[in-house]
Formats: sequence, C-alpha cells, structure tokens
Amino acid sequence: MKTAKAQLNYARISPQKVRRVADVIRGMPVAAARIQLGVLPQRPAPVLDKLLASAVANAKQQGFSEDALMIHSLTVDQGTVYKRSLPRARGRATPIRKRTSHITLVIREIT
Repeated sequence: MKTAKAQLNYARISPQKVRRVADVIRGMPVAAARIQLGVLPQRPAPVLDKLLASAVANAKQQGFSEDALMIHSLTVDQGTVYKRSLPRARGRATPIRKRTSHITLVIREIT
C-alpha cells in the first residue's frame, strides 16, 4: 500500500477545534472530503482543505491517480502554547494561552 503525506506544524488554531473537523473527513475519499470541507463553516476547514490539496499534489508527484485516493489517517497533536497575559484590576494579570496544532495527513490509493 503506497501512501503520500502532508504535514502542517504550528498552525495557530486550537487542536480541539481542528479535531472536530478532522473527525468529519477522516476515512473519506479525497473528492468527497474536498466537497465537505468547502461546505463546513468552521474555521479549521480551509486550513485542512489546503493541507489536503498539498497531500494530493505530493501523491501526484509519486504517480498516484487523484480519483483513487482516500484519507488514510489524519492526526492532530498539540503544538507549543504561546503564553500571553491580559491586564486586570489592581495590578494583576490573567494568563492567555494561544494554542497551536501539528496536523499530519496521510492519503493512500484505494485498491
């Protein structure tokens, strides 16, 4: 089984939000996943669509047919967390955690 892979590191979106959209398209054929990502209103949808397009381009470079591709695995891991603070009353500060995601997409040929 031949596979092609695309990876996006340090995406400035929470992994929890990306996982919700990733669960929808995991295991789908590529054409159906592209349509689904075009319709979804969530913020990670265009990010995942661009990553899927990159994986398809990588697969084409390896000689795969675009019609016979499906999403084999899609993992979303937590990246580094940018720590900021927000000023509050009486000289205090509230921490803000800006989370990042590492997204790995593997596609394979349907046999």
